[in-house]
Amino acid sequence: MLFHYHFWTPHLEEMENFYQNCGFRISTRIGKYNGEFQQFDPPLTWDDFRDKQILFRIIEARKGKINITFGYGKKITFDHIGFLVSKGECKTICKQAEKLQWKVNSGERRTFIFTPYGFRIELQTNFDAIDDSESVEELQKIVMTTKQTGLEQDLSFLFQKEIKSIETIRDNKTILKHVYLNSFYQRKQTDPNGVEIYA
Repeated sequence: MLFHYHFWTPHLEEMENFYQNCGFRISTRIGKYNGEFQQFDPPLTWDDFRDKQILFRIIEARKGKINITFGYGKKITFDHIGFLVSKGECKTICKQAEKLQWKVNSGERRTFIFTPYGFRIELQTNFDAIDDSESVEELQKIVMTTKQTGLEQDLSFLFQKEIKSIETIRDNKTILKHVYLNSFYQRKQTDPNGVEIYA
């Protein structure tokens, strides 16, 4: 199940505000302060640390089956998408990735697959990465641009089934263009990174 995407962006506070206005809760903030990684989770707000020189590595927003993360970057960069899978599915998908000669970086918490399309795929086996597995709030579909064609076919090979939640358009760079948060969307908004969000 597609559940996640991650950006590097200079617009951290604006991203928080945008997704909170879409009904997300901010669950985690981890940043480097005075040379050490520290937590700045809610109930702390930006007014509590805005004047400190914190380099945020990850800020996590959650809603239902959706988990969106972003960290500080000098420019907006789309980094990866994430799928929630069982441990058995993770092993099978990794074997398929190796057949495609894609690099696999396995970790205790999550596994990353490096695609030739300009972004990574996260395989997450811990279902505590989402708030509510029964929720109707889920990533229905994302539309991205890629420099080369073939992603849909490669994803079908990787997962050994058709992945209907990913659609691509060929362009000269890889970016996330549209995100559909549920099938009953009523409005279109644009997040601070320029992604059109249908919610």
